[in-house]
Amino acid sequence: MIQTTLNRWSQVRHKRILRIAFFTVVILIGAQVRILLPGTPVPFTLQTLGVLLAGMALGPMEGTASVIGYLGLVAAGIDGRGVAAFASPTAGFLLGFIPGAFIAGLAWRTAERVRFPLSVACGLLGVAAVFALGMAWLANYTHSWEAAFMAGVVPFIFVDFGKVLLAASLVRLGRESWLRWFALGGE
Repeated sequence: MIQTTLNRWSQVRHKRILRIAFFTVVILIGAQVRILLPGTPVPFTLQTLGVLLAGMALGPMEGTASVIGYLGLVAAGIDGRGVAAFASPTAGFLLGFIPGAFIAGLAWRTAERVRFPLSVACGLLGVAAVFALGMAWLANYTHSWEAAFMAGVVPFIFVDFGKVLLAASLVRLGRESWLRWFALGGE
């Protein structure tokens, strides 16, 4: 009995690690799509989509762990920037991924059995957290909240709303399949 319980806990731990690693890779792949926009140091990427998917599909703790895993890989230099990425004008957006995943995941956990509009609201809360930290950090470089808003938020509002719609759709449609694939429920 005790051995069976220990084996079950070990399986649960391994499956949690697999889920976290999977979404870390999803965020990493999203970072490879990088389009520089004129007038802003903030590039267009699909990282935010990965962050929202991680938070909403895995929940606040595992989703945040996926983001922290991704940020660890960034610090280790997987994208060529290393720790310098955390001293750049876009560092606030990177750091904003942590509360972004947590908030989207927490909101989703409280609302996962409700309709699509509330799922979208969960994603919007996550994106708002990313924007808030990103804009605050960027304001240090622009020396103006208005300039930070114009460079770090305005160019991305509609695109990130699209990412929210996509994340909410994918999670609502695919959550049961993901849970079966990982053979274990979320948090």
